[in-house]
Amino acid sequence: MGSVNVNRSVSDAFYRYKMPRIMAKVEGKGNGIKTVIVNMTDVAKSIGRPPTYPTKYFGCELGAQTQFDFKNDRFIVNGSHEAAKLQDLLDGFIRKFVLCPGCDNPETDLIVSTKKGTISQGCKACGFHGPLEFNHKLNTYILKNPPNLNPAAQGASLTEGKRAKRSSKRVNGENGEPRSGSPKSEEEGELITPEKAVHKDEDETDWAVDVSEEAVRARLQDLTDGAKGLTITDDLEKTEKERMDLFYNSVKQRKDAGLLEQPATAKELVAEAERLEIKAKAPLVLAELLFTDKILMEIKKNRVLLLRFTHDDMKAQKYLIGGVEQVIGLHKDVLLPKSPIIFKMLYDMDILEEKVVLEWGGKVSKKYVTKELSQEIHNKAEPFLTWLKEAEEEEESSEEDEDDLEIEYDDRAKATPLKETKVVVEKKPQPADDDNEVDVDIDAI
Repeated sequence: MGSVNVNRSVSDAFYRYKMPRIMAKVEGKGNGIKTVIVNMTDVAKSIGRPPTYPTKYFGCELGAQTQFDFKNDRFIVNGSHEAAKLQDLLDGFIRKFVLCPGCDNPETDLIVSTKKGTISQGCKACGFHGPLEFNHKLNTYILKNPPNLNPAAQGASLTEGKRAKRSSKRVNGENGEPRSGSPKSEEEGELITPEKAVHKDEDETDWAVDVSEEAVRARLQDLTDGAKGLTITDDLEKTEKERMDLFYNSVKQRKDAGLLEQPATAKELVAEAERLEIKAKAPLVLAELLFTDKILMEIKKNRVLLLRFTHDDMKAQKYLIGGVEQVIGLHKDVLLPKSPIIFKMLYDMDILEEKVVLEWGGKVSKKYVTKELSQEIHNKAEPFLTWLKEAEEEEESSEEDEDDLEIEYDDRAKATPLKETKVVVEKKPQPADDDNEVDVDIDAI
């Protein structure tokens, strides 16, 4: 199946953190259908997490029960699920529970404090240490099953828990007292050992059989939330305009909540744009929502978010210019005279590259605004475009001059000692061939 980057938003072929692609096998039929993740152990090892964590995460997102068979190395999610869908869900798990919020590297460890009920993240690459940023249903599971626990003792599913109890009753008798002379098979021993190793409290044990109205309602809510996740994969079947509208709503929701300046929000929006396959066009939406007649202040305020979308992406930068043109059109009286300042700020802050700006300046387009308005913006931005061209020409000429100067300097450096040597050599042969020549050599020494 090959391998993929742990952080699939990184397209670098030489990215050092790799993991195998998820291999899923559907077994059974009808109500008993289930999906076995064949290589979950290898995938989990690549991302430095116990295999139970991503499997349980799939169950939370899909509203499905999970089963762990440690003896046969089988990790199961109930229902029929395609490998591609599970791979997309794994990206969400990696983004929430593996990647470092500081440097985006997956060299992190989860530090669980069961007493305090907290989960922290420590990065071995950049030294980051802080609480887990995402509040997910999986957090509760991690608190009960910390990473340093014996993997075979982690998270028995509902089915597994009931099977272990039945086996315990068969071995120990109905009253829980050991039967004298009752032999234990290896299979029964495997089922009982996790229960002993975990030392589960009564609350966790009773959860599997809790049929109270509150517990039933909570489980139904979990199933409802998981079912909502199933609609995510249908988004790619929508038109590009509908997907752009979905992204618009995501950005607006975070803007209204005042979350746009947080680094985690920028990562979430980039991931959402990539999921909807509209990352290059996303700057159009950002320009519409972020910029007003106070665009100069707003560029500084949202620089990090804009860089997430435009860095090393010329296509995204062109769409951002189109969005800026639209904003200038909406506030023409205020912003049209400031056009050169706006584009210079975008250039100075590395949001736009020189090549993209000059290419835009060389052609008037009616793609985003009317041709007349586009021509006006170009005319107003002409001083900046001229400055940019002259700066480029001066830089090229200065580089040529520096090269020439270096050559001349090298020639002089070599010529100077040669002339001095010649003077010495000319003075030496002047005396006649006698003992005086020897005296001159001694003085020179």
